[in-house]
Amino acid sequence: MPPENLLLDNQLCFSLYSANLALNKIYRNVLKPLEITYPQYLVLLILWEADQQTVSAIGERLYLDSATLTPLLKRMEAAGLVTRQRSTQDERQVIVSLSDKGRGLQQQAEAIPQHILCASACDQAELITLKQQLDTLRNQLIKNA
Repeated sequence: MPPENLLLDNQLCFSLYSANLALNKIYRNVLKPLEITYPQYLVLLILWEADQQTVSAIGERLYLDSATLTPLLKRMEAAGLVTRQRSTQDERQVIVSLSDKGRGLQQQAEAIPQHILCASACDQAELITLKQQLDTLRNQLIKNA
């Protein structure tokens, strides 16, 4: 028998991983009518906050490098959700903008947070506290990576 600290059920990483799997399953069902994936939803959230973002700015918000983000953005462009254009001020930068279709999904997406709240069986205060704790954990892990 392994020591207590090596049991799967005692691992923080496994709790986070398995909770993420369950949450992604809920999102997959909620996002299906919008015909978008969870990573696409995250990009749209950023662009709904402020349209016309650089690829690097989106990557910073999502903690993704451009090699991971670029194929996702290309698929979103092919689906008519965004457009990508080289910056006129700096050709090394690519500006991602919402298309009319991408902008139109915002209204349909407004009910998603409520679906997640209901699926969690938590009250809003509990989820806010949990999110703050996870943000703190993420920031500490990034700082110590």
